[in-house]
Amino acid sequence: MLKALKTFTALCLLCCCFLPELQAQSVQMNTYCNPINLDYTYMIYNAHKDISYRSGADPAVVEFRGEYYMFVTRSMGYWHSTDLTNWDFITPEKWYFQGSNAPAAHNYRDSVLYVTGDPSGSMSILYTDNPKKGDWKAIPGILNNLQDPDLFIDDDGKAYMYWGSSNKFPIRAKALKKELRFRPSDETHELFNLDGKKHGWERFGENHSDTVLAGYIEGPWMTKHNGKYYLQYAAPGTEFNVYGDGVYIGDSPLGPFTYAPNNPVFYKPGGFMNGAGHGSTVVGPYDQYWHFASNAVAVNVGWERRIAMFPAYFDKDGLMYSNNSFGDYPHFAPAVPGKGGEFTGWMLLSYKKPVTASSTLENYRPEGVVDESVKTFWVAEKNNDQQWLQIDLQKPGRVHAIQVNYHDHKSTLYGRVPGLYHRYLVEGSADGKNWITLVDRKNNYKDVPHDYVELGIPQTVRYIRYKNIHVPTTNLSISGLRVFGVGQGKAPATVKKLTVNRLKDRRDALLTWSSQPGAQGYNVYWGIAPDKLYNSWMVYDKNSLELKSLSTDQVYYFAVEAFNENGVSERTKPVKVQ
Repeated sequence: MLKALKTFTALCLLCCCFLPELQAQSVQMNTYCNPINLDYTYMIYNAHKDISYRSGADPAVVEFRGEYYMFVTRSMGYWHSTDLTNWDFITPEKWYFQGSNAPAAHNYRDSVLYVTGDPSGSMSILYTDNPKKGDWKAIPGILNNLQDPDLFIDDDGKAYMYWGSSNKFPIRAKALKKELRFRPSDETHELFNLDGKKHGWERFGENHSDTVLAGYIEGPWMTKHNGKYYLQYAAPGTEFNVYGDGVYIGDSPLGPFTYAPNNPVFYKPGGFMNGAGHGSTVVGPYDQYWHFASNAVAVNVGWERRIAMFPAYFDKDGLMYSNNSFGDYPHFAPAVPGKGGEFTGWMLLSYKKPVTASSTLENYRPEGVVDESVKTFWVAEKNNDQQWLQIDLQKPGRVHAIQVNYHDHKSTLYGRVPGLYHRYLVEGSADGKNWITLVDRKNNYKDVPHDYVELGIPQTVRYIRYKNIHVPTTNLSISGLRVFGVGQGKAPATVKKLTVNRLKDRRDALLTWSSQPGAQGYNVYWGIAPDKLYNSWMVYDKNSLELKSLSTDQVYYFAVEAFNENGVSERTKPVKVQ
């Protein structure tokens, strides 16, 4: 009996010692973090055949039989999910558009309908009642010379096609005759175009630099809610930090449409990943709306992009809006009842902390993994299992989640490559000597280019160490080793002396505020009423922002909050600016 008791006690102690390792291997994820961790397809564009890069953009997400399908530009297939968080790639049995651009999809009469743009030829509608199998059939020759189409079928059964991708022509639409296999009507409706002289966010260029080239209007997507029609559109250009989606609202599918005063509706110009444009909006679990959109990487080429998702809402006045604050920090997943889309409060513990590496290739320094820019990255001198990164958080913090973002530096991969996978370990230590496993991917054989892992049991550590085992690319390169949790210090106090000067060009405003001790950065909020501060811009290390996103004829309210690894301050009282 005594021997058995000793054996049982030893087993209990062994389990306790290895509990973090066990938790690291099997965790039910209740959160997500942008960009979405898809096995993105490597691209081959005619102009860039010698440049290897992943891309995923222009997502069209549709619900079908309680599950979800995501169609993405030039992906040679599509993705399936049961919860809008975990996605598996489907190579369809039959597929007509290997190089499809800007797709759209619609759930209609127990089938998924799919269309994709072809600016140089005839466009078909594909359909299947079994998208998991992918036995697609075609209704050929619907329309010609369309780019960025969107198929919408109203509750009364009437069908419409919207399209547009131009810095000259507007969003257009045609009614379709379903009884004649979706043949278009003769009349083309010109709906609306950009007005960059009035709407600052529609101006072309990084930070709306207002170049000679006009902005592009792209990617229409129709959502019907409470009898109103919300026709979303993207501007001003996919490669820029300010790429976003606006909306026009109408009482019928063909308008007339009115510009929403709180535009842009989906907008993420600051932080690790930028951009929230050319997307689709879908009703997810618990009837919560979600918007899927394009983030920009734009390092290898301007078309290098990723997918992000943001919660979407409608307020009491019928305005569509989103919460993009802390838009690439962990949020609760769609399947979490009553919390989907809410910020977890897990802060960034790794920002600009001291980092060392096993080796460095050329000038691609390890500091690139902690500076909150996807455009900077570390490259190891060799690609083998002897390479590592180590971050000193400087103070102990309670780690809840980790995201490893790999970068494609001279990857030499093209198209849909089978058998890609990433294997690694992330360890934590309180003293830099004794280590525990936080993330165990040593037996992972999946392609996880933006691997986000929520820890089963949060761990309080000071040091984080990434240990490489295998990456599928020519080089081991990482753009972000992001550590999320809660520090043990104090959150910043409320910001003081917020000043907003609307400039002579009323599309622009200069905001300044007193630098707050201990702050990593600030969230700048603005909107059309004190209770409608729907837009935000994350600013690191500075106490000013030149905002060029405003409409000339709109009154705005502004507020600022400070944040650091320990939490977020209260917002300032909203400041009204005529």
